[in-house]
Amino acid sequence: MKYVTDFPHKIEKHDPVWIEMTDGVRLAATIWRPVNAEPVPAILEFLPYRRMDGTAERDALTHPYFAGHGYACIRIDMRGSGDSDGVLTGEYLSQEQDDAVTIIAWLAQQEWCDGNVGMIGISWGGFNGLQVAARQPKALKAIVSICSTDDRYADDIHYMGGCLLLDNPWWHSYMFSLNTSPPDPDVVGNRWYEIWKERLEGSGFWIGEWLRHQRRDEFWKHGSVCEDFSKINAAVYAVGGWADGYTNAVFRLLEGLQSPCKGLVGPWAHKYPHFAKPGPAMGFLQECLRWWDYWLKGIETGIMDEPQLRAWVQDPVVPMPFYVERPGKWVAEQGWPSQRIDWQEWFLNTDGLDEEPKPSRALSICSANDTGQRGGRWCAFGLDADGPEDQRGEEGGSLIFDGPIIDETFDILGAPVLEVEFASDKPVAMLAVVLSDVAPDGAVTKISLGVLNLTHRDSHEHPERLNLGTPYRVRLKLNDCGHRFEPGHRIRIAFSTAYWPMIWPMPEQATLWISTSESVLRLPVRPESAADLDLKAFEEPEAAAQPLDALALKPASFQRWFERDVVTGMVHCRQKDDEGVTELNEHNGWQVASTHEETYAIHPDDPLSASFEVHWTENYSRGTWQVRTKTTTRMTCTKTDFIVKGDMVAYFGEEEVHHQSFEEVIPRHLV
Repeated sequence: MKYVTDFPHKIEKHDPVWIEMTDGVRLAATIWRPVNAEPVPAILEFLPYRRMDGTAERDALTHPYFAGHGYACIRIDMRGSGDSDGVLTGEYLSQEQDDAVTIIAWLAQQEWCDGNVGMIGISWGGFNGLQVAARQPKALKAIVSICSTDDRYADDIHYMGGCLLLDNPWWHSYMFSLNTSPPDPDVVGNRWYEIWKERLEGSGFWIGEWLRHQRRDEFWKHGSVCEDFSKINAAVYAVGGWADGYTNAVFRLLEGLQSPCKGLVGPWAHKYPHFAKPGPAMGFLQECLRWWDYWLKGIETGIMDEPQLRAWVQDPVVPMPFYVERPGKWVAEQGWPSQRIDWQEWFLNTDGLDEEPKPSRALSICSANDTGQRGGRWCAFGLDADGPEDQRGEEGGSLIFDGPIIDETFDILGAPVLEVEFASDKPVAMLAVVLSDVAPDGAVTKISLGVLNLTHRDSHEHPERLNLGTPYRVRLKLNDCGHRFEPGHRIRIAFSTAYWPMIWPMPEQATLWISTSESVLRLPVRPESAADLDLKAFEEPEAAAQPLDALALKPASFQRWFERDVVTGMVHCRQKDDEGVTELNEHNGWQVASTHEETYAIHPDDPLSASFEVHWTENYSRGTWQVRTKTTTRMTCTKTDFIVKGDMVAYFGEEEVHHQSFEEVIPRHLV
């Protein structure tokens, strides 16, 4: 990373700046803008993750960089978060979009703004950039949406293929904890306690609502811009990474948007591309400047003359749960879907994958419930060993089809598709499919995953039970990927009926019969292109050299491991994250600390033994002033219900000032 100190413009920082909403609620903002400049465009980032301490390090690298190049950059705490007023009661609410539209109008009216506004954000901030663009505020001309989704049901942290992700209760537990955080008394004054108590009492228990909506209903359609892509007029730069959970949206946006759109997919996990792992990182801020200069300043940068999609095609590697770098190459397509993609068919036969079908036979699979341990997290952050491991350890719980030894190199880019004929002995069942690369030494690297709740075979809105023993045919689209297969390697497809701890198990352990030769894998093969050799190289990563004035009083630590009780047979996945203790000197010695412990448990033979538990603590202090909170989330199930419990305790100093417990029993609807 190159840290830049010399910019075209000197920068001034304003913090806090208060922006009043239509109902009188005040939102806290930090603004970086050029000194003594003519009116300039504004770039907004709108998040619930506490600008003062939660994203302060990232903000210090990013927003001053844009400001130094002639933009006013605004980082705002959403209603109910950080130093802002109000209570945050859910994700992507209409109120959140209303506030963003009000903010954009406010920005456009400031004397230092020329009336043109952009939005940038990763994850939540990428979501609301798309959602606000669909509201068509007049001043919003362009957005950069990183690691986000256009479809809150199909590709978010809650459900995948109609299956319940365990990231659903994990994500709840994070927000459950974060919502207990107080504002800074030095910023909001004596009102801090009133604001804090209002959050503690009113933010709620979000997971209950998420579990009450197990199908793709109006709850999930709200905020899913794929419902009507034509509502977005702003130019969209969609960015993702192969190690992230949200990459599919980049390809859908390229295909579906009618407004100008570009796509960028690297090897990265869920982080900004100028410092993400796995690398290589790239000059993302420079790329954003080319985007902003074109759409917000009208400067011809050439960015819209370049291919619509740039993607990193990954080379085969030794499978590991963490990479500093993923070798590969940048490729480009003029448009997406690309007319250059050649669909290669592989039939599933009893002796493996073949280019021609052979006599059909029904092969059965009934996976142990702990199959999937080596699959990695649904959404990897690239900070720790949270990616997939060598898949050889999953063979015992999977039905495997290997292709012949590859004799010529070829690349795939896009979403592999599997058409499979099956029958089930249970009315509710799931299918997980992993596409892998088998190296000559036998090591197996996961490339892509697809999962499907088979009761959702025809519709995520109107699922139907399976008739026992009845043959069905389904089309399963795996996650988009970019990978190079080399000579000496093999293609592998692995079927399983469980994928723990990524997917919550079905109510019963099902056996599926897969009809060979009636089932076929289609790979999106991308031919070599001489134009790839002429691609303009991305610049090296840059960031603003305005590091946080912070002191690490205690280093962060991470542990993750699996263990099996040989007496009971229970399998546990445990994780401990300690974020350490940080003192922010520029905020008068404000200290923050956060820890959490996760436990996922299941018995290989009993899907109803599944449980999830997280304990989270947050600490904020300055001198003798201290606030501490503890939250617990626990989830179990029966054949007919999900059972979720929560507990929240808050302390001011050593005094307990709030204690609240939650419990909900929520019927399972074919999940």
